[in-house]
Amino acid sequence: MKLKQLEMKLQRLGGFLRPRASLEQYMTPAPLAARLLYHALLRGDIEGKKICDLGSGTGMLAIGAALLGAESVRGVEIDQQAVAIAEANAALLGADVEFIVSDVKDTTLPERIGSCDTVTMNPPFGAQQVHADRPFIDLALSTAQVTYGIFNAGSTQFIEAYTRQRAEISEKIGGTFSLQRTFTFHTKDMQEIEVEILRLVRK
Repeated sequence: MKLKQLEMKLQRLGGFLRPRASLEQYMTPAPLAARLLYHALLRGDIEGKKICDLGSGTGMLAIGAALLGAESVRGVEIDQQAVAIAEANAALLGADVEFIVSDVKDTTLPERIGSCDTVTMNPPFGAQQVHADRPFIDLALSTAQVTYGIFNAGSTQFIEAYTRQRAEISEKIGGTFSLQRTFTFHTKDMQEIEVEILRLVRK
C-alpha cells in the first residue's frame, strides 16, 4: 500500500462524538498518522511486528498499523466511548485490532499488553495537565524496543533529558497537526500546530 492510499483510507475514519478537553482528545490528522506509520513501515517497524498504540482514541494509528501488515495490534484507550468508535472504524476498513479500555497509569497494563515490538502514540501535549505525556513515555519504553511518538514542536530537548538513561532519539521528523475548532476556548476554526515525530529506541 502506498502512502497516499493509506492516507485516503484513514480519512474515512470517524472521530470523537463528545471529545473531552481534560484528555486533550483530538483526532490525529490522517496525513500526519499516515506519514508516521509509513516511515515506521520503511524502517521495518510495522510489517510483521506486534504493535501497541497508546492513547489510541478512535483508532487512527492502530488501524493504520493493521492495514500496513502488522502481525498484531493492540490499542490502549481510557475512554470507553472512543473505543466503541474505534471498533466501528476498524470494522469499516476490515482491520484486526484489539482495544483495551484502561488508563496508561494502570500498573497491570504491561502484563495485559504482553510482548510488543513497536509502540505508536499521540500523547497529550500537556496543555490541560502539565507533563501529561510522561506516563505514556514511561509505558512505551517499558513495553517495546522502538517507539514512535507525536510531540509538540520543541519537545526534543525535554524528551532527551527525560529518557536519557532509558532510550535515545534516533530520528526526528517535522510535521503539522491540523487542529479544528473543538472546544469553547478555541479561537480559530482551524489552527496548524507544528509537531515532531520522534523515534525512540530503548537502550
